[in-house]
Amino acid sequence: MDRVRKGDYAGAKPAWRIGDDALEAILAARCQDPFAVLGPHETPDGIAIRAFVPYAERLTAVPEDGSAEISLAARGGGMFEGLAKGRMSRFRYRLRAENAGGSWEFVDAYALPPVLGAMDDYLLVEGTHRLLYERLGAHPMRFEGIDGVHFAVWAPRALRVSVVGDFNEWDGRRHQMRKRIDSGLWEIFAPGVSESAVYKYEIIAHDGRLLPLKADPIGFAGELRPSTASVVARTDCFRWSDEAYLETRARRDLRREPVAIYEVHLGSWTRGEGGRFLTYDELAEQLIPYSLDLGFTHLELLPISEHPLDASWGYQPIGLFAPTRRFGEPAGFARFVDKAHAAGLGVIIDWVPAHFPTDMHGLALFDGEPLYEHADPRRGFHPDWNTAIYDFGRREVAAMLTANALFWLDRYHVDGLRVDAVASMLYLDYSRKQGEWLPNPDGGNDNRDAVAFLKNVNELVYATHPGTVTIAEESTAWGGVSRPTSAGGLGFGFKWNMGFMHDTLDYMALDPVHRRWSHDKLTFGLHYAFSENFVLPLSHDEVVHGKGSLLEKMSGDDWRKFANLRAYYAYMWAHPGKKLLFMGQEFAQQREWSEDRALDWDLLAYPPHEGVRVLIKDLNRLYRAHPALHARDCEPEGFRWIVADDIMQSVIAWARYGAEGDSPVVMVTNFTPEPRQSYRIGLPRSGRWREILNTDAEIYGGSGMGNLGAVEALDAPSHGLPASAELTLPPLATLYFTLQG
Repeated sequence: MDRVRKGDYAGAKPAWRIGDDALEAILAARCQDPFAVLGPHETPDGIAIRAFVPYAERLTAVPEDGSAEISLAARGGGMFEGLAKGRMSRFRYRLRAENAGGSWEFVDAYALPPVLGAMDDYLLVEGTHRLLYERLGAHPMRFEGIDGVHFAVWAPRALRVSVVGDFNEWDGRRHQMRKRIDSGLWEIFAPGVSESAVYKYEIIAHDGRLLPLKADPIGFAGELRPSTASVVARTDCFRWSDEAYLETRARRDLRREPVAIYEVHLGSWTRGEGGRFLTYDELAEQLIPYSLDLGFTHLELLPISEHPLDASWGYQPIGLFAPTRRFGEPAGFARFVDKAHAAGLGVIIDWVPAHFPTDMHGLALFDGEPLYEHADPRRGFHPDWNTAIYDFGRREVAAMLTANALFWLDRYHVDGLRVDAVASMLYLDYSRKQGEWLPNPDGGNDNRDAVAFLKNVNELVYATHPGTVTIAEESTAWGGVSRPTSAGGLGFGFKWNMGFMHDTLDYMALDPVHRRWSHDKLTFGLHYAFSENFVLPLSHDEVVHGKGSLLEKMSGDDWRKFANLRAYYAYMWAHPGKKLLFMGQEFAQQREWSEDRALDWDLLAYPPHEGVRVLIKDLNRLYRAHPALHARDCEPEGFRWIVADDIMQSVIAWARYGAEGDSPVVMVTNFTPEPRQSYRIGLPRSGRWREILNTDAEIYGGSGMGNLGAVEALDAPSHGLPASAELTLPPLATLYFTLQG
């Protein structure tokens, strides 16, 4: 650092000049209140103006009112100071710097007032700042008639925070920020900075340590990995065309609507030339019509928040407010959602508030001490994933996460949030041994701070964005996950039915000769099917890490594997609960999924795989067309057993009901390779029952056995129903029947 030159000032130092200590603090970027030193200041002698301008040899303040220019004297190291004699009030000016290479003019950031106000401080500390993302982060704006970017970040225990970037040569001395004492927020308006600027925060911890540069916790865009800086971006100016869609969405009750979700990892659904990622726009052109053609109602995207590691699939995010740069700029993701809505397709995103990675540029020890994470590692560290756990009891942290949930609904119009790893949030002893967790004062293991946080998020989502949905990935028997908070629940709209997924897949892996001994894996789920509003997931978690694809989970040779899978899918589509299928399983992907490569689309050239794809398309068509299959998914009145106890033959049958006047749909599945002739089942009414689905049909790759399109039900009671019919049950097949009107 350059020292102050003794010859700069002659005689005694005037009172308006700063002392050497203040000067050195600015030059060393150790000044805790740079706005008290830099910029214009009222003194008895006039307005003192001070500025730090590296590389300048001369510096002049040029008043905007046309009055005399003020020459600022060099104090060394790029520091300049001067006096506007006789002027008793602040005035607008620009700075003109000169050196051997030329001259340049700019607005002094330290001549401008704060952008944030007392209400921002109050709402942050209180934990109720729902629109925190409108105030924190990096916002291009016109302020005091000047174009620039306002930066604001929360770092309450820091001694100094600077914003550094490509606009100031990553020099922490040039944009040292103003601290708002009441809240621990730091802010500065940087004139001349614009969109696409790359930046981070340089932070001095309370103990004087210079921390690794930090990305913006509320940054709206990031660099493409492996680079980790934030990027200035606007998210408030996209021109949407989905007004009609949103109006219709607001009137929907998804519990009574068909919901068939196609779960997608954008980076491996398909790839471009050379294995490159597709852009959001390219994905919109290909993925949306593909999903629509198959009849899915929603896309669910694995986390698209910025994350450093591809192999995490997005579940270790650092840029919670930034759509990942892997697929383009934020506006590209907005266009993706807008085009999905134009096609009538909803977009759900996976949201990860349970934990965060400890990469040095992220939230971990953000201002030198635990800030976003709980300070006690028994509550603040996740042993399974080596990640940090948010301190849900800290109001500012809960406010940031809550604002993030609302941000995706507000700025990107997404239709819902699937909340990851909810069980890990609810239990203090989740995946911990005795002595490794910190109980409540009464000895309880429920994380009451997390419970309160989740309830608040759900209440706000449903209150502010009618028609949207929250879905919990919750794998335990915690009661009332999808019950309203007013009734003592957590307030989610739906819960993933993990028990259904695990039980039924275990059953399908058995050789049919052994299935009779595990028949309860098919029936047990119906004991609790209406205890929550369920989504039935066949998710990405079941086709990775050595678990194999769904096709490979099925027992038998190739013919039986495909027949089992087709029968299983149709069984699931008739089961109470909304549907979710991970990408690739719609055409029986054979290899286990990997994020490193595209799906094996060449398999569609083979009839068995194409047959499964056609079946999924038909299942979704029937699911939409017949209210009995979806309208009462969450009500026991929509379901009736017909055959639940045919253990020896592994046959199962039930009826689904919609509203009064809707024709019921009857499902029958034969989970053995033995055809069943003249198999009698009870039916709700006599008459002609059309066979509207047969997974053994030749178009799907089956043997073509069936009931010639219909059966006639007679007034012969069976299974507690007033009518019955004799059916032909094909091998390893599911049939749907509906009463012909």
